[in-house]
Amino acid sequence: MFSTGYGAYWWKYFDGIIEPSIGATLRMLSVSMLLSFVLGFVLAYFLVLYGPQGLRPDKSKYRILDFMVNSVRSFPIIILIVAISPLTRIVVGTSIGEKAAILPLTIAATPFMGRIIENSLKGVDRLLVEAARSFGASDFQIIMRVMAKEAVPTIVAGTTLATITFLSATTMAGAVGAGGLGAVALNYGYQSFNNTVLYTSVLILFVMVLLLQWAGDWVYKKIL
Repeated sequence: MFSTGYGAYWWKYFDGIIEPSIGATLRMLSVSMLLSFVLGFVLAYFLVLYGPQGLRPDKSKYRILDFMVNSVRSFPIIILIVAISPLTRIVVGTSIGEKAAILPLTIAATPFMGRIIENSLKGVDRLLVEAARSFGASDFQIIMRVMAKEAVPTIVAGTTLATITFLSATTMAGAVGAGGLGAVALNYGYQSFNNTVLYTSVLILFVMVLLLQWAGDWVYKKIL
């Protein structure tokens, strides 16, 4: 099928450049989102615990956490990757490539996920919280067994949004040497005036977004 003509030309680029970059993008996205979900949940736990309407309100602690979240979220992802490149080099051993992108992507996604999970937990009916407290449940039990359980559908919806958002962030990371589809589209497509590589990469990213949204909607409907 791809032995002659344009098909062979397209397959040469897909097999040699684009296909490996798909795996790199998926690895960067999956690892950074998994880490950011775990860290974001921990962050959300304390935001809900110490918030103004929290289980154990503490203005000073909440302000510190709130300031940290807002500070990190204010940085564009490309600027953040460049700004923390010395830290990335210390932790990972390099500031270029797939592995090096995971650290800044995780740092950028953690406060984003923290806010999503915090808002999901805060959206739980206060009567359920008060009922659990009246039965002697601890703060940990209320957050983990009552609020988190009730907030699962909204957490899933928010996580889907965050994953799609940070798929685009992996492509931006490619502009500063992270690899993946973003680097391929920029270096082998746009800068090399190769529309085949450019538009194939864009199409693959488009399909990834559709699949991520479909998967998120499917999970949401199953647990609703």
